[in-house]
Amino acid sequence: MRKERIIVDGKEYNVYVYQEQRCNTRISIGKTGIHIRLPFGMQREEMFKETLRLKNWAVQKIREKPPSFKRKGSRIYNDKDVLKVAGEEYIIRLYFNEKQSSSARIVGNTCHLNISSILPDNVTRKHISVLLSRLIAGKKKQFIEQKIRQLNEEHFNFNVGKIFLKYNTSNWGSCSNSSNINISTRLLFAPDDIIDYVCIHELVHLQEKNHSDAFWKLVEKAIPNYKEKEKWLKENSDKCWF
Repeated sequence: MRKERIIVDGKEYNVYVYQEQRCNTRISIGKTGIHIRLPFGMQREEMFKETLRLKNWAVQKIREKPPSFKRKGSRIYNDKDVLKVAGEEYIIRLYFNEKQSSSARIVGNTCHLNISSILPDNVTRKHISVLLSRLIAGKKKQFIEQKIRQLNEEHFNFNVGKIFLKYNTSNWGSCSNSSNINISTRLLFAPDDIIDYVCIHELVHLQEKNHSDAFWKLVEKAIPNYKEKEKWLKENSDKCWF
C-alpha cells in the first residue's frame, strides 16, 4: 500500500493506492480518504497514468458534492481514554497481541479491547471503533427497544418486528419488509430528542415506505418540529462516530 495526498480547494485528503489480485481498477471515497485499487502486473507507466486518472476523478466528485466527503469516521483512541456516549462514561483499556483477530469485553463501565498488533493503523482504528460500538450496543439495546415500543404505542400502534442496534455508518436507521427496525449506534451520541425523532422516522416507514407527503405528515403529527431534528443531524453527523 502506498499513501499519497491531494489538496482540493484547500482541504487535504489522503490517497491510499493498493495493488491486489484483481482484474480491474477501482476507486472509492470513504471516511478515511480516497482508496485506489490496482491489479498486480501493471507496468509502472500504466500504473502512474491510471492512478492520475482516478485521482482526477476523485477531485471532480469532491468538488461536485463536497458535503458528502466531510472528514469523519473512526476516532483515534489511546489506553485509558474516556468515551462519553449515551449519557455515560466508559474507560477504554487497550491491549495488543500478535493474534490475527481482535476481541473485546465490558466489565462495569470499563471496555477491555484485545487488538491484533499486526494490523495497519487504519485497520486498527476500525477494529477499535467497531468493537466499542458492539460493547455499547449490548448495554443500550434494551434502552432503544423500550423507546421505540413506547413511541409506537404513544403515536401509531404499528406492528413492530425485531429491533437491532448496529454500527451503521451510511444511515441513522432503516426498516425492513419484515417490520424490523435497525438503529445505528452512532445515534447514541445524539441528544434524547434527536433519538426520538429517528425512532419516529423509522416507525413511520413501517407504513409509508418512501418519503412521500403522507410520510412527512405522519412524522409531523408526532414531532411538529421535526425539521429542526433533521437540521441537527445534518450539522452534527461528523461528531457521531465511534
